[in-house]
Amino acid sequence: HSLGGLLSLKIALAEPGAVGPLVIVDSLPFFAAAMNPDATVETITPMAVGMRAQMQASDDTAYRQQTEAAVQTMAQDPERVKQLVQWGVDSDRATTTQAMYELMVTDLRADLSAIRSPTLVLGAWAAYANFGQTRETTQAILDTQYAALPGVRIELRDGGYHFLMWDDPQWLRRQVSE
Repeated sequence: HSLGGLLSLKIALAEPGAVGPLVIVDSLPFFAAAMNPDATVETITPMAVGMRAQMQASDDTAYRQQTEAAVQTMAQDPERVKQLVQWGVDSDRATTTQAMYELMVTDLRADLSAIRSPTLVLGAWAAYANFGQTRETTQAILDTQYAALPGVRIELRDGGYHFLMWDDPQWLRRQVSE
């Protein structure tokens, strides 16, 4: 899921014989390109450096507010959103900000052709409708980002947000078991 999906792809690239089938939940091989299709690691790095520095320098109140803003569209249940906020503020900030930085500056798209594991990608788009996304634009992002991955199966859920395992656990289990 999310950063874990990116890590799974990295492991499958580094140790292809050690990895079986992959299930990637709402994750991309180059996160920054979802916001800007023309992004490159070089163009996004200054922004990622600034984001990391700003997050690290924030006082606790500002950091909580940033976390609250960031997770509002990640789960449908308000109690789950509160849980995400708490996890965010309880996590080690240096680790969290470094992980966000690495998520922004890692581009695995061109390397995906080397992955031999059968891969299922499960995506969500409904939370991004308020930002102009549609099912079609989200599907196009997933198709483009995973284009080099042989035999990838991409399934998009209409109703769930980023935490699909909370918002629609039955759908997620059904996809994984097929």
